[in-house]
Amino acid sequence: MATLAEIRERLKKESDKGSGQSQDNSVYPHWNIPDSSTATLRFLPDGNTKNDYFWIERNMIKLPFRAVKGQGDSKPITVQVPCVEMWNETCPILTEVRTWFKDKSLEDMGRKYWKKRSYIFQGFVVDSPLQEETTPENPIRRFLIGPQIYNIIKSALMDPEMEELPTDYKRGIDFRVTKGGKGGYADYGTSTWARRERPLGLDELAAIEKHGLYNLNDFLPKKPNEDELKLIKEMFEASVNGDAFDADKFGAFYKPYGSKKADVDSGESETSTESPTPTKPAIKVVEAKSETKTEATAEPKKAGGARAEDILRMIKERQTKENLTVKQW
Repeated sequence: MATLAEIRERLKKESDKGSGQSQDNSVYPHWNIPDSSTATLRFLPDGNTKNDYFWIERNMIKLPFRAVKGQGDSKPITVQVPCVEMWNETCPILTEVRTWFKDKSLEDMGRKYWKKRSYIFQGFVVDSPLQEETTPENPIRRFLIGPQIYNIIKSALMDPEMEELPTDYKRGIDFRVTKGGKGGYADYGTSTWARRERPLGLDELAAIEKHGLYNLNDFLPKKPNEDELKLIKEMFEASVNGDAFDADKFGAFYKPYGSKKADVDSGESETSTESPTPTKPAIKVVEAKSETKTEATAEPKKAGGARAEDILRMIKERQTKENLTVKQW
């Protein structure tokens, strides 16, 4: 028999879920920090040891609609759907949109419906200028990073002078997110890695031991099945045709932003209402409004991607050799 406190907590969660309100505040909203301020973060490895990186890429497509069908006072809305290229499968929307870039008159339309990339990281908020009303018990936060900050992170990994993974418990480094303004939009171009190594503190190590690391895959959207892919294509065609959003037809699967239990556009913020259970780290603890610039151009070139992967692998191999040397010593 559950205690009264446990029953109340369970009822509260069910009530919040039914109202579409997310109680998951583990995502740190760096986009809300004041202009001309800096938040210091420390990234951690993915709990999924099969992931070579310490982040995971998320691809979403925004479908704009002029209104909701049957609602006379409805305003334009946007529905956000997953692009299955995240899972290395053919996206029915991008299959169509790619052909638009062959016609200059359709390029703007193509950018509107092109996939928007963001990147999911996890780690600690070391220093924050943001006054949050509440913070989660688990200090390991998630970060939803846009392309501008991601490119800064990636370019540093390409630098041969970076000898250790920035997520290393003993010799890693913090990352400083600095928010500026440019043309009325948030600009994070001066964000950078710290210059000095910083071993994780005892409280941080204890948090990893207690809570474990998240499997970042758990925070990707649900992969659409064959029927849902057909539905997504129909929504795309309705959006392009300028139709109103048909809630009776599509609402059971995808809802406009602001609706209950919305699976749709929330800017760059996280929409998941549940926190997957973290996995314990494979290594022992003794080892020491979001960014608004999203990609909206034709399919970007993947130049340098292989080299970045090679450098990450090289760093990991060097660390393994050093650890073996220490143990033998």
